[in-house]
Amino acid sequence: MVTTTLTGKTASASSTTASSNVLILDGGLGRELERVGAPFRQPEWSALSLMEAPDLVAQVHQNFVDAGAKIITTNTYALVPFHIGQKQFDEQAFSLAARAASIASTVAKKNDISVAGCIPPAFGSYKPELFCAEQLSSILLPLIEAQTPYIDFWLVETVSSVEEANAVTSLIKEHSSKPIWLSYSLSNRHNFSNPVTLRSGESLNAILPTLDNLDAVLFNCSQPEEMEAAITFTHLHNTDMHIGVYANSFSEHVRKHDANEMLSTLREDVTPEKYLAYAQTWVNAGATIVGGCCGIGPDHIKALAQGLANHSKIAD
Repeated sequence: MVTTTLTGKTASASSTTASSNVLILDGGLGRELERVGAPFRQPEWSALSLMEAPDLVAQVHQNFVDAGAKIITTNTYALVPFHIGQKQFDEQAFSLAARAASIASTVAKKNDISVAGCIPPAFGSYKPELFCAEQLSSILLPLIEAQTPYIDFWLVETVSSVEEANAVTSLIKEHSSKPIWLSYSLSNRHNFSNPVTLRSGESLNAILPTLDNLDAVLFNCSQPEEMEAAITFTHLHNTDMHIGVYANSFSEHVRKHDANEMLSTLREDVTPEKYLAYAQTWVNAGATIVGGCCGIGPDHIKALAQGLANHSKIAD
């Protein structure tokens, strides 16, 4: 499995010299599902395809594999009450999560790659104020139990606060022995002279105590411009930590709606070539895992897989 090089934390991120040491993740499943014609709308987002067109979920996974991804992520991000409603969650969350993980596992086995079991934000993306530790297990346990037989490791996505990170990590460890990768989401700054913060407003210093409980820390679902500073900070304070990044291409600065109200517009300037240029700076800063989030499609992942193949890390 390609993940075994990361789970033991035996290789320092500072030793990265070429893309042979950079794992390529997949990209944003939701927008790729929309592109291939899967049923797709808010608030159900990518969950709708699991209900109505699971074959297209498999096709999207394969599209990212064909582009060069070595890790695919289960399509479980929207399997929370925030997206599909409490009634449908209670009735179908477990079976839909098992279906998503089974689909990803089948594609992964066919291509000899690994599966990341997605653990989504239980109360909605970018919503640290809605986090409720008391309700966490009722939402996430069905997803953990359903996916466990099919996945190689956990990918906790779009984490907005340290409280959320600690609670989710503890819950997973109670019910699973599989490695945990956890990905924080960063606030998008209007003024880049300001410090980088989590969506909660917490500084990056706040995440440092959480790293000891993780096999890798990542940053996702934020603009590409936010990522280099977060990687540099994390690498500076923990050179043995495997660091990943997968940005989105949302036009965040003009968005006025909540995460599940309507489809966000995408930036036209984040082309595959431009995204590769960002990724090269991330690898230089210490990233060993690179992929894409919302709006980053197979063409972007192909650019990463091909472009990073000849990219050497600038000497420290």
